[in-house]
Amino acid sequence: MAKALLGYVGGPDPRVLAEMRRLQQRVQDLETQLIRVQAENDALAAAVTRHSDAVLESIDVHSAEPALT
Repeated sequence: MAKALLGYVGGPDPRVLAEMRRLQQRVQDLETQLIRVQAENDALAAAVTRHSDAVLESIDVHSAEPALT
């Protein structure tokens, strides 16, 4: 009787199975998006690092005036 009350009679509920498949697809889509965004972030971080290094190398320390006097 307890099993009948919990929905075990007649096999798995097709609505639950459909929802589970939908959620599994959503998780897969989000994982794919996360990988793409992480790669984009890594590329942007590398570009910023290269740009910062180039700016720092362009400063002539010997001829630069002090910021505070």
